[in-house]
Amino acid sequence: MRTTRTSAAAVLLLAALTACGPTADTGTDAKPADPTPATPSPAAPAPKSSDTRADETAQEPSTAAETSAKLPDMAGKGLQSAQDEAQAAGFYHLTSHDALGRGRNQILDRSWKVCSQTPAPGTHATDTKVDFGTVKLEETCPAGGEPGEPEKAGSTMPNFVGKSVKVARQALDGSTSITVDDVSGQGRMVLLESNWQVCSTDPAAGAKLDGQPVTIGAVKFGESC
Repeated sequence: MRTTRTSAAAVLLLAALTACGPTADTGTDAKPADPTPATPSPAAPAPKSSDTRADETAQEPSTAAETSAKLPDMAGKGLQSAQDEAQAAGFYHLTSHDALGRGRNQILDRSWKVCSQTPAPGTHATDTKVDFGTVKLEETCPAGGEPGEPEKAGSTMPNFVGKSVKVARQALDGSTSITVDDVSGQGRMVLLESNWQVCSTDPAAGAKLDGQPVTIGAVKFGESC
């Protein structure tokens, strides 16, 4: 019975020593496994060959829009119709002016007709500014071309006779004191200056201008000075 007890105690002691010792004789302590899996590095994209680049370039849509179109001849047409036709052709930078040189504004386009256009009919860049020279429907287009605008007044009084009072005022320096008189003898007030033509000026054309006041004698267009 003693022998059996001694053997049993030896077995228990050996089991205890085995459980506390290293699991393998590796010379180092065992380390726990890393719970985070390694992330593979992304593969570098393969370089594109020159042929592939050429194919992509050829497939890219062109960003250059059509820049030219044919501008029709608008002479004789109503201003509104001319503007609509120009826009339909691709021209959107449109303006107009008084072909008689009176400086009137084209407020109601349907009341005006086209005498001339710049540029002339033909193929032009669609961003070209198109300017229509116009008169009212009941008026006649100027023969021999449009009257030129008077030069800006410098040190000498320009010749404004036959021009509108509005144009004369615009040509004079903005600081000039200007008086406009109705020389028809009717004593009317000059309200819409584009409807009045210059008959005379004081100082007269060619005289020296040195800041002195200017007096303009005028009558309505269609009347005699």
